[in-house]
Amino acid sequence: MDFKNLAEQYKAELLNNVVPFWLNKSQDQDFGGFYTCLDREGEVFDTDKFIWLQGREVWLFSMLYNQVEQKQEWLDAAIQGAEFLKKYGHDGNLNWYFSLTREGKPLIEPYNIFSYTFATMAFGQLSKATGNQEYADIALKTFDIILSKTENPKGHWNKAYPGTRNLKNFALPMILCNLALEIEHLLDEEFLKQTMETCIHEVMDVFYRPELGLVVENLHTDDSLSDTFDGRLLNPGHAIEAMWFIMDLGVRLNRPELVTQANDIAIKMVEYGWDEQYGGIFYFMDRLGHPTQQLEWDQKLWWVHIETLITMLKGYQLTGSEKSLEWFKKVHDYAWTHFKDEEHPEWFGYLNRRGEVLLPLKGGKWKGCFHVPRGLYQCWQTLEKIDQLKQQ
Repeated sequence: MDFKNLAEQYKAELLNNVVPFWLNKSQDQDFGGFYTCLDREGEVFDTDKFIWLQGREVWLFSMLYNQVEQKQEWLDAAIQGAEFLKKYGHDGNLNWYFSLTREGKPLIEPYNIFSYTFATMAFGQLSKATGNQEYADIALKTFDIILSKTENPKGHWNKAYPGTRNLKNFALPMILCNLALEIEHLLDEEFLKQTMETCIHEVMDVFYRPELGLVVENLHTDDSLSDTFDGRLLNPGHAIEAMWFIMDLGVRLNRPELVTQANDIAIKMVEYGWDEQYGGIFYFMDRLGHPTQQLEWDQKLWWVHIETLITMLKGYQLTGSEKSLEWFKKVHDYAWTHFKDEEHPEWFGYLNRRGEVLLPLKGGKWKGCFHVPRGLYQCWQTLEKIDQLKQQ
């Protein structure tokens, strides 16, 4: 396998195709912030602004500025997006709305914890790029609010009747694994370590079930399995993405056994989630094989496959697992032949089970400037590391 050429392929796709698309097509020059609802050619089809996607785009341009090259246009894009968020994105007490009108008027109340997590990521990364203390303060204060909400992320927006079936969800501990490292430069060392250990425990000892060999999405609050729609739900892409977060923590904490365990779990999840008939990874599954409540269960989604590419590459780089490399090749071939648009920039997001394009959009309410560019960046960097090791 030519790791050098592959690294170039991912780098070129990121810097020549995907990043210019978002830089040139998504910025709202009149009101600030970003459009995320962009059609196949990058034309705006809806002007609502979703806070978590605004935060992700601020993060992405800040990260590129910090990690790749100090390009002024990247920093300018990040700052204008952050200023829009700072002014309109929250209620004055850093309770972050879910969505706004184009002008910045709130549309949907702050029920979604991911508005908070991506605001934290955005302002944390931008504080690194600018040295601006106000951005650092916003990140830290928002992070504190997230930690205060871990027991009930939706707060009084929670629709579940209290006490009958209290479930906890995998998404928050999973995202905190990544978030802790993202804002490491702002956190006290002892507090950071404690946060990391809590996240690792929740992901690897609670939501990963050795008796199933799988990571589940929801559990009773006493950590027991629930034989219900929500309790049987598996999201292979979610579990696989979490495993590269855990690998990063394993490297950071110098715990190779954690990296190996995460790699093993990722391989189990991709084997379980792979569609043998049409290729690609299922979106949702039921751990007992029952029908899912999600009607889109058999769709093939961009982020699932891109996150799998990152995880399999990191697994190979850090453990030398040939299985991980084989899965990287398999998912790489699927992703580049199905999600990449050969005629226009950026990648498709939604395919049907057979791998045909279901929605030709390049961005919407759930897809923005995040998984594709972050994934291309992570794969490029990891492939370069592998290539360097092979040269030694």
